[in-house]
Amino acid sequence: MVNGAFARMSVRSVCVGFLTIALVALPAWGRAAAQSAGYDSVDPFIGTGADGHTFPGATVPFGMVQLSPDTQINNFKHSYKWAAGYRYEDSTILGFSETHFSGAGHSDLGDFLIQPIAGEVRLEPGDVDKPLSGYRSRFSHATEKAAPGYYAVTLADYDVRAELTATARVGVHRYTFPSDREAHLLLDMRSSIYNYAGKVLWSRVRVRQDGTVTGMRETRGWAPGRQLYFAMRFSRPVTGHSLVDREPLPVEYKGFKTPGDTPENTQAMEGRGLVATFDFGKLNAPLVVKVAISPVSEDGAIANLDAEVPGFDFDAVHASARAAWEKALSVVSFDAEPAMRKNLYTAMYHALLAPSLSMDVDGSYRGPDNQVHRAQGFQFVSSLSLWDTYRAEQPLMTLIEPESRTSDLVRSMLASQQESPFGMLPVWQFQGIETWCMIGYHAVPEIADAYMKGIGGFDANKALDAMVATADYAPYGHLGEYMKLGYVPVDGGAANSHQEAVSQTIEYAFDDWTIAQMARKLGRNDVAERFEKRSENWKNVFDPKVGFVRPRLADGSWREPFDPARAGADSGFTEGNAWQYSWYEPQDEAGMIKLLGGDQKLVAKLDAMFDAKVDPKQYADVEDMAGLIGQYVHGNEPSHHLAYLYDYAGEPWRTQERLGQIVESQYRPAPNGLVGNDDLGQMSAWMIFTGMGFYPVAPASNEYVIGRPFVERATMHLPSGKKFEVVADGLSKSHPYVESVSLNGKPLTRSFLRQDEIVAGGELRFVMGGAPNRTWATSVAARPFSMSEAH
Repeated sequence: MVNGAFARMSVRSVCVGFLTIALVALPAWGRAAAQSAGYDSVDPFIGTGADGHTFPGATVPFGMVQLSPDTQINNFKHSYKWAAGYRYEDSTILGFSETHFSGAGHSDLGDFLIQPIAGEVRLEPGDVDKPLSGYRSRFSHATEKAAPGYYAVTLADYDVRAELTATARVGVHRYTFPSDREAHLLLDMRSSIYNYAGKVLWSRVRVRQDGTVTGMRETRGWAPGRQLYFAMRFSRPVTGHSLVDREPLPVEYKGFKTPGDTPENTQAMEGRGLVATFDFGKLNAPLVVKVAISPVSEDGAIANLDAEVPGFDFDAVHASARAAWEKALSVVSFDAEPAMRKNLYTAMYHALLAPSLSMDVDGSYRGPDNQVHRAQGFQFVSSLSLWDTYRAEQPLMTLIEPESRTSDLVRSMLASQQESPFGMLPVWQFQGIETWCMIGYHAVPEIADAYMKGIGGFDANKALDAMVATADYAPYGHLGEYMKLGYVPVDGGAANSHQEAVSQTIEYAFDDWTIAQMARKLGRNDVAERFEKRSENWKNVFDPKVGFVRPRLADGSWREPFDPARAGADSGFTEGNAWQYSWYEPQDEAGMIKLLGGDQKLVAKLDAMFDAKVDPKQYADVEDMAGLIGQYVHGNEPSHHLAYLYDYAGEPWRTQERLGQIVESQYRPAPNGLVGNDDLGQMSAWMIFTGMGFYPVAPASNEYVIGRPFVERATMHLPSGKKFEVVADGLSKSHPYVESVSLNGKPLTRSFLRQDEIVAGGELRFVMGGAPNRTWATSVAARPFSMSEAH
């Protein structure tokens, strides 16, 4: 993850991420709604986390541009630690690129790297250990400043002060050069995060007659055949330029040369290894560079540039970006001790980075068919880490961004399904292109959750049709076998092709249940009954004799031998093992408890999981097995609901204890404050919900399972104008237990909260104590939803 409050993004399974600015601690929110619902800036910190998967850069909420420094570019075999382009431990900066992820487990992007250079120009990055061997420059964290919508650093080798800010589609750079040296900008079209030889399929740079520089590149990365375009303008006249191809094609036929005898008088160039430099002479004032991007065309990038940043007023753009963040961050206010407040506001910052805008100002965007389409009446968004975000990130958006971000997201996913060559909803998509990373069809629960909560703006019946078409697409993820057998067999197909069979089975089952929920509400009972039956398929891989889910063969027998701690290749699980996945039945935890043998059996299993003695080296080669507490893995999403399951067994005080253990060990306001990737907001959304005292264990159930609060007060400023407040009386380290709960002044004796109770506004009040209350919310009727014991 990334920094305790700033953290990771995610994709799973060989998926990588970006780093992101650690947000500043935002102060208590009492004063005049914190100055019109804004925040006072405190010294921020940059959080890259233990794995370097977030970026400390400049962006606006959900912006298409996420502008940040890149400290290292490696071959993809060695670049996992630089998934966001930046790593806190590094001592040099290559330059500043326009696109990044925030905490993904896999990576790409790093488009259009720009490096300001004072003095001699070098065209290669150079060696980290050899100063001035290339264009990279040394820097010190002491010169860095990071805040929402702004980043600054001094490049020591050039004595250049670099500042970054952004609009939704335009990155704005301001460089202050020493007045006694020649000023240059280098544009390296080769540089790409998660790189390898040949990743750039083609690129283009051209200097137009009016001085605008435009170009594009197509890459074969995580998203294959991804095209991105740019338009760049400078606040100072260019005195000279050079265009060179550092990787000429090693082919027999190379075509004919474009006009121009030298790199200096060539106005346009195409190839796979382009490097451009622009000269400005000696400057006595800062140089402002604005770079717009477009997924569609160079003209689209120019239009974006003209619409969003017509001038060169860096400070005005910065002020606008800051105002956008103040407005976005003010939606939820937290009053807590300083470290927790910083954790939570950094988490809010991370949660508001994705899904990101992916269209031009005229509505044009690139879809999963790699063709250009036009959004009508909505904003097309992408960066969809759905295996992660359906759990908490998107449920959070349904509360704080229902009709804007959530409705746009649903319409974007439905458009993608119509444009997909496979007729499927997105799985893991960015900039409109599908990557097929991770398992499941988790666009389905995000759509169902939105619909069940009454969020509109889309045709619900057409949405359900898209959900069913996706869930019935037999060639995807062994769905044909799943539909035939009721589970995915671990021994089907080619060697190791079914190595995630158990995880696929139980995740499909949950997705199926959400289809049934939506179908039932729409009155389409035939669909509801079919998918309700499918939603029980998790039972087909749960073996009551051993008390775990486990791999099953196509002939119906269990694969032997069985080790619940086995993870990794051919284990049957996705980035985990049976200890984490066996309790993943959010739609029917009561049904799992019955198969297990009763409440105390689940409690004993959960305790054994949390208290196990585990050597982290055991999982050193398994993706994202970070943040171990016994066999609990907070750095990976299948564990995120597990602490809340004690509520389902009638022991909510145990949930309270485990949440304290997790928060204390997994989140802190420091550069390594998160233990893994943030997974595009999921890790952060978990902290936001948990901090307020409740969590959406089963999206589409319209329920939130109550844990315990970590704030003295939290206020959600709902889009309706109403407020929902959480108050924790007597909260302290010596008073971590819930003595009683009331909702709008009336005792709440159940361990769950309903969606309509939150959106109606009001007050959820906890009275905290020093000892467990072993009588509150213990009865079966007081427990959260399970389909086998529906309320």
